[in-house]
Amino acid sequence: MRKSAVVVIDMINTYEHADADLLLPSVTKVVPSVVRLLERARERDVPVIYVNDNFGEWRSHHGEIVETALSGPHADLVEPLRPDDASLFVVKARHSIFYETPLAYLLSQLGIGHVILCGQVTEQCVLYSALDAHIRHLEVTVPDDAVAHIHADLADAALRMMRRNMKADVRNTDSIEF
Repeated sequence: MRKSAVVVIDMINTYEHADADLLLPSVTKVVPSVVRLLERARERDVPVIYVNDNFGEWRSHHGEIVETALSGPHADLVEPLRPDDASLFVVKARHSIFYETPLAYLLSQLGIGHVILCGQVTEQCVLYSALDAHIRHLEVTVPDDAVAHIHADLADAALRMMRRNMKADVRNTDSIEF
């Protein structure tokens, strides 16, 4: 297996957006798994890269995004996932973590050939990011207990598509090897 990085997608969030009410129960359920994944990665010096939507705030930077989420109504879901001093942070504006971001270059500079995608939303940003990683010849792992969804049926279909069409390794967080 090639060198790995954990990529946390859109988990720094105020949850003040359309579909948040449908998303929050799933987020609440996956946060402990994401926390375990981050702890294990950090213990092994595996790079952790947060790739987060800027929510249309074009003057914002990662510190502002984190502080806004921590001062929001669901700070309890953000605090356990807060980036540490060693974490890297990439701001995105659209669904895929690669779309018009420097992530591909960053992964190349770090020698990363395997991405472990966690976060939200399974049937949107995680799915599109897995496809973009696959077409860049990266190995992809998706911990099915560390990705949150809006619609469970679409999330299940997305995970099946990632496994079948993108050769993603879809498994439980605790069985992931770095």
